[in-house]
Amino acid sequence: MSRLTSKQTMENKRILWVDDEIALLKPHLMLLEQRGYDVATATNGEDAIELVQENRFDLIFLDETMVGMSGLDTLVVIKDIDPSVPVVMVTKNEQESLMEEAIGRKINDYLTKPVNPTQILAACKKFLEVRRITEERITQEFHQDYSSITRKLLDRMSWSEWLDVYVKLVQRSVDLDKHADVGLETSLRDQWRECNAHFARFVENEYIDWVDDRHGPEEDKPLMSPHLVDHYLYPRLQNGRPTFFIVVDCMRLDQWMMMEEYIRPLFNMQKEYYCGILPTATPYARNAIFAGLYPTEINKHYPQFTIDERSTDEHTLNKHEKELLQLYLNRKRVKLKTDLQYIKIIDTDFGKKIEADIMRYAKNHLTAIVINAVDMIAHSRSDYPILKEIAPDEAAYRSLTRSWFLHSSFYGILKALSTVPDIQIVITTDHGSVRCMRGSKVMGDRETSTNLRYKIGKNIKADPREAMMIKDPAAFRIPVTGINTGVAITKEDRYFVYPTDYHHYLSRYRDSFQHGGISLEEMVLPVVILEPRS
Repeated sequence: MSRLTSKQTMENKRILWVDDEIALLKPHLMLLEQRGYDVATATNGEDAIELVQENRFDLIFLDETMVGMSGLDTLVVIKDIDPSVPVVMVTKNEQESLMEEAIGRKINDYLTKPVNPTQILAACKKFLEVRRITEERITQEFHQDYSSITRKLLDRMSWSEWLDVYVKLVQRSVDLDKHADVGLETSLRDQWRECNAHFARFVENEYIDWVDDRHGPEEDKPLMSPHLVDHYLYPRLQNGRPTFFIVVDCMRLDQWMMMEEYIRPLFNMQKEYYCGILPTATPYARNAIFAGLYPTEINKHYPQFTIDERSTDEHTLNKHEKELLQLYLNRKRVKLKTDLQYIKIIDTDFGKKIEADIMRYAKNHLTAIVINAVDMIAHSRSDYPILKEIAPDEAAYRSLTRSWFLHSSFYGILKALSTVPDIQIVITTDHGSVRCMRGSKVMGDRETSTNLRYKIGKNIKADPREAMMIKDPAAFRIPVTGINTGVAITKEDRYFVYPTDYHHYLSRYRDSFQHGGISLEEMVLPVVILEPRS
């Protein structure tokens, strides 16, 4: 048995090479040492196990055929001692059964003898330097994107340019979740805030034109909530194939990306984006999606579905989604081959029942499903300190979403539907959410709505630098009752607080995820089309 052959340092990666013909591998060992690796050797499994018990190694090359303990038997013991150490099996045997057995026993890779220097160095980079290489690439791309976004903020940007900026910000956020050691979180957070400030001004200037359909579609004008069913659902209903329309309440783009990595192996995926209407709250945004109409049009044509802001139960504000969707289908003269099916999943047990029965729904022409879990995660984080402890920041919030998804009926439903060859699925959300960090004082009477991100009522007063003040809600397609009723919508990461008990409520709602206001996270939303790979 040979001890470490060069001076061990914390910086150098340490390699163990186990082979009963180790003398023949001296050129390879010298190459590794020249590259700065610390290399130990062993000629049999027993000595290798002893070395692993006494030292920490970053990578092990393990011969499959040795005198005494075989490579596979040695592998089992090594993995019991240190399950995290990557092991590359080196073998002369190219039998598929051996490779499968080795993989089953948790080898990380294998090389076939005779090995050459390129193979060895490639394995070392894969297991010892991939993090450094990845972090260098992420850092370089971050600085490139940071500079690019900073330059763009100096000019007046279009909707498509804002979309590009937002996608880059989200991608950089997700990248840094995995590589927090690069130390770029503060820079990213500062740029997020700067972008949201500019985006709020952009929305103030452009929104009233976006919701004015009298002049027809315009170049670089975003698709809005009421246009979704026309643009994505209606064309797919024409081919007669079973179609699912799934709306995940309060799902941001970064949360979708947590789910997307598990869905991609199952489906061919097409991802696009749209702009959520104001206020970015469920009663307005989701009703607009299902009706294919702005809220003011819903009130005009279907007064029985008028939104009552005085209701304290959010579910009652959206209890007519099936009726609104059916009315849309009637207006478009869509004749479904089966009755419209509508499902709202608001608890785990009911979700599991739907998952178990989903293949029956797969025979229907159109099934609409609303999933409330992501919205409940956002609200529960404010209500339960343990959830705030589990998800103290944006990265942990994304991680919590991933954990929920992997154990959710939503994932189970998608996995089941991926086996139906002719199925087509449209997935979207009604609005996102923003992590609220700054309070904004607001004044209003007792009839003013209670949402933290927007207020509807008479004589509302707020700082116009912190909130968009709307004196003519009808022009913004926001329904109100009575004359002299205005709307105030917070910008960026702010939330409204009344002067009474100001500091109490400022502290209570700080660092909570809310929706209803103006931010990239709440307004720039994904629409995903899925078709099974099979």
